[in-house]
Amino acid sequence: MRLKDLKPEDMTDEQRLVAEEAIGGKRGHLPAPLRAWLHSPEMGARAQRLGEFVRYDTSLEPRLSELAILVTARFWSSRYEWNAHKIKALEAGLEEFIVEAIRLRQTPFFASARDQLVYDYAYALHDTHFVSDTLHAAALELFGERGLAELVGIIGYYTFVAMTLNAFEIGVPDGQPHDFDE
Repeated sequence: MRLKDLKPEDMTDEQRLVAEEAIGGKRGHLPAPLRAWLHSPEMGARAQRLGEFVRYDTSLEPRLSELAILVTARFWSSRYEWNAHKIKALEAGLEEFIVEAIRLRQTPFFASARDQLVYDYAYALHDTHFVSDTLHAAALELFGERGLAELVGIIGYYTFVAMTLNAFEIGVPDGQPHDFDE
């Protein structure tokens, strides 16, 4: 890691409170990007709360959230994010062939219109930084305003996570596979 990896005994009271809040929350552990964000405790506190919400409390089912996260992780080639969420995506029912297609930067086949829309929306935002009126209207009709706002929140938050993990070289823990090289 490119920043000092703070141990509890090295943390200020403010940093320790942020770390304890994350560990005591729904995650039950210190999320990897928070290791960097703790160097700015206020930012870390706010980011970890947003992360807890977009990870556990949106109106989107876990399968759809994990799909959006995988598209984001692959776009940024964020190994840690990819490995952590590949497992969660499979547990949430995303098929292995879909995960593999995303890993290979191929367009997966989706039997579900909901899956297809999440993939298309996330991919468009990453690829062109915009969403067409047609795609937006279809996603709005299917997910509603709340669901669509939350989908964009998931994509944005996990972009922040991927950038943090990549910038500070918070990589795949020893013994875990490296699913892609770039």
